[in-house]
Amino acid sequence: MLGDLLGHEEGQIVVRRVIPGEHGLPPSVETTYQASGEILGVQVRDMGSYTGRMRSDGRLYGQGAGILTTPSGDHASWIGHGVGTFGADGTISWRGSIIYESDSSAFAGLASAAGVYEWQQDPSGKVGGQVWAWK
Repeated sequence: MLGDLLGHEEGQIVVRRVIPGEHGLPPSVETTYQASGEILGVQVRDMGSYTGRMRSDGRLYGQGAGILTTPSGDHASWIGHGVGTFGADGTISWRGSIIYESDSSAFAGLASAAGVYEWQQDPSGKVGGQVWAWK
């Protein structure tokens, strides 16, 4: 069941690169971004990377990882998996799951949380999204 909103962020892609496919799989595109926003009411900067690989149905399978930091030095890491769909305007919309890990007290509420997210990537390189607790 979808729970409370954990946070939101917006940012910009800083680099993209194509990674050759292995074992008969098609190439994937790795995207690295920087974003800022709020998680559990705490201001954060997020630096993350994710890869998207085309599936036979025209959608993307993606996985990624990143690091959240606060101005006071607290930190958390995340890993996520999802499915992306292409919009007619070139936007890619991602939906998936995310797990956080942190020993910082500012992120204690993430220790027991699994999340679900919505993430958008537009043709100009802007990115952003929201994450909710998954109960």
